[in-house]
Amino acid sequence: MRPYVPGPSPEHRFGARHGTTGPNEQSDRTAWFPAMPAERAQWRYAPRRAPWWHRRALRVGAMALLLAVCGLTVLAIVREETGTEGFAIGLLLSVLPVPLLIAAFRWIDSVEPTPWRNLVFAFAWGACAATLVAVVANGFATEWLAASVIAGGDVDTVSATLVAPVVEELAKAAAILLLFLYRRRAFEGVVAGIVIAGITATGFAFTENVLYLGSAYDEDQMLGSSGFASTTAATFFIRIVMSPFAHPLFTAMTGIGFGVAAALPRHRRGLRIALPLLGLLTSMVLHALWNGSASLTGLHFLAVYALFMIPVFATLTWLAVWSRQRDLRTVRATLPAYTAQGWMAEPEPWALGSMRARALARRLARRTHGAAGAQTVSEYHAAATSLALLRARAERGATVADFTAREQELLYHLLTRRDVAGPATASAALAHARPHVPPRWHPYGAPPQHASPPQHAAPPPYAAPRHVPPPAYAPPSPRPAPARYPAPPQGPPPPPPAT
Repeated sequence: MRPYVPGPSPEHRFGARHGTTGPNEQSDRTAWFPAMPAERAQWRYAPRRAPWWHRRALRVGAMALLLAVCGLTVLAIVREETGTEGFAIGLLLSVLPVPLLIAAFRWIDSVEPTPWRNLVFAFAWGACAATLVAVVANGFATEWLAASVIAGGDVDTVSATLVAPVVEELAKAAAILLLFLYRRRAFEGVVAGIVIAGITATGFAFTENVLYLGSAYDEDQMLGSSGFASTTAATFFIRIVMSPFAHPLFTAMTGIGFGVAAALPRHRRGLRIALPLLGLLTSMVLHALWNGSASLTGLHFLAVYALFMIPVFATLTWLAVWSRQRDLRTVRATLPAYTAQGWMAEPEPWALGSMRARALARRLARRTHGAAGAQTVSEYHAAATSLALLRARAERGATVADFTAREQELLYHLLTRRDVAGPATASAALAHARPHVPPRWHPYGAPPQHASPPQHAAPPPYAAPRHVPPPAYAPPSPRPAPARYPAPPQGPPPPPPAT
């Protein structure tokens, strides 16, 4: 891959947006990464080929085999503990909160969606590998405590309060660590950390709920209990109705630690190691507090639930929504560096910073080009969002090692999709832009109520700097439906994108 020829100077492209006036202010920044020029003669991108031991099929096959073995082992253990009927009842009841939790995390992750394969791995790890580790380790720890430490005491309460939080949070954090190390491109901030941790914990809670509900049903069958007074009903109310978010809440602390570490510069090595450990410790403390409150009387348990767990959950929800909105603002503020180079139309950064405008762009593409057009627009938006967040991290000093290669790869995806996605995105931006409000005129002969002439409304967010009149954009004319990945407008067709 040959180096590209830089376009206009950073002062010319970024001065208006950052409020700088000359090279003296620009020199205070840690590093500048000029946007790639749009001319094909000045840049080149070729997908990289990995050696055979790094092939995706080999890694996916090995990991799938490992998770399948863990899943079958956990299935046998749970089936032995609950019986066939108890296992079926537990499985049926435990499935209920899973779609709601996954939908909530996918909504949080909608700005820059995490690849489905990462989410499937996270859920499978939590449901299979982490659960197997927790079941085996908790069993050995409980036996050891009963035999040598607190013989004759309440071993189950001590194990649930002191041992289970440490073992279970470590087992779930392993999935976050693996994705942080080997899927680093999809792990770029707090939102990604919360989503991956939440999906992992959702899988873990699913299998654990099957075990607890199945065991409760088996106990009710032995005692002859039924109805609302049964152990199954109480377990369902506490684990499925009151606290389906408990495990995702605990593990999200670990995810936040990894997410903040991912956004830090590389030279902050100490913080990049300390923050995930601090998040892991916080998740263990919250988990221990929750398990310990379960052994208290009803009023004390409700007090812990209402005064501690609900506020922590509300704070986490606020942080996730705020981080999502911050990413949208970052996309809108960063992409003008590429509009100046001709990679996209000037209204497009505003549309990419609005989820409503993105949805409208997909609808416009589906109306014109069908489902393939809507999919192309989604891929275009995902590539543009990744590009904006990559540049924002570089401008903050958190530079990735392969910034140029990653930038060229994302620009390649933009180039091969913009014939379909560009007009739809620009039209969506214009449809949702703030209108230009004319001045309010006074009745004939009436004196004005202000000394200065009336002012116009603020220009739309995608307008050019104030000293340059904003250009006018007409709605794109209908065009025949191109292929799903149209060829670039100039030069020979490029190679296909990396998969």
